[in-house]
Amino acid sequence: MVLTSYHVMKRMSQRDLARMLGVNASTISRALKGENGVSADLRQKILQLAEEHGYRPNPFAMSLRYDTTRTIGVIVPDLAFSHFAHIVKHIEAEARKAGYMCIISDSNEHYETEVACVELLENLHVDGIIMCLSQETVDLSHLTRLKEAHIPVTLFDRTAEVDFPSVTINDIATAKQMTLHLIDGGARNIAFLGGPNHMKQTADRKHGYLEALRERGLPIRKELVRCTYATFNSGLSDTIDLLNLPKPPDAILATYGLLVGSAFQAILSRGLRIPEDIAIAGYMSDWVSEMNRPRVTFIKQNLREIGRQAFRMLYDQMEGGTSVQQLIINAHLEIRDSTRKI
Repeated sequence: MVLTSYHVMKRMSQRDLARMLGVNASTISRALKGENGVSADLRQKILQLAEEHGYRPNPFAMSLRYDTTRTIGVIVPDLAFSHFAHIVKHIEAEARKAGYMCIISDSNEHYETEVACVELLENLHVDGIIMCLSQETVDLSHLTRLKEAHIPVTLFDRTAEVDFPSVTINDIATAKQMTLHLIDGGARNIAFLGGPNHMKQTADRKHGYLEALRERGLPIRKELVRCTYATFNSGLSDTIDLLNLPKPPDAILATYGLLVGSAFQAILSRGLRIPEDIAIAGYMSDWVSEMNRPRVTFIKQNLREIGRQAFRMLYDQMEGGTSVQQLIINAHLEIRDSTRKI
């Protein structure tokens, strides 16, 4: 048996280059940055030696001098969920154009993990943070601490009643539009599947749903409104409970992609037809809608614009801007096969 040893090369620093050439580290620094005070011959030797030994500047060491790491943090509730993954992709693309790197953190929909992510990013001295709150987040003291520390923050998708720039969609208007579409298709007992009631996103979408019912003179049945921690299993159990009611719903509005999927499965498991027996519509990605049979009517969101604007708002803060803007990006209803046509 042949044993092979691996020698891990130590990262070359400016001090290492200085020792090798017998000069001060400050001389190495000036030469690498093209500053005056270094002869042409010595500058050439330094550049050649740096290239031979694979020298790369240390961004974190530079941050101590210039008070910037050129990095931002991005915190999402579930990176495996395509909605968040696509937004992060567009945030990262915008950040790269501006010369910033992204450190991505996943709170896994837990408040304590979200707080830990914030603390980690603080310790890494990121220049700003873009985040979407977890479903558990009620205490906003970690956001208050960031504000007091003058760390720029932009919220997206799920926000709170705090004084931070934010990017959301027109939740009230889209929920109302979707509910009206279900009513116009003949539905009279429309169920609402939402996330926790404390979330502004849930409250806004429920507001739009209720507004549509009132506008068309339909009764509000409290037993048809289910707002709990949104998971696939909760959506499944809530939908089964709804279908077991003496007067079950003839349509379901689901406010998250996971809830759309679980409601869809629960309906089919009962041998019900979509949309003939029960219609369904919700907030989800267009490609996920296309994968289902029948295809699901959904609210189409401009994820590229959400990501782009989230970074631009953070960048404005990092550049010294002080305006606090709550930007609303219009989304719209895409009618597919899971709802009855007007």
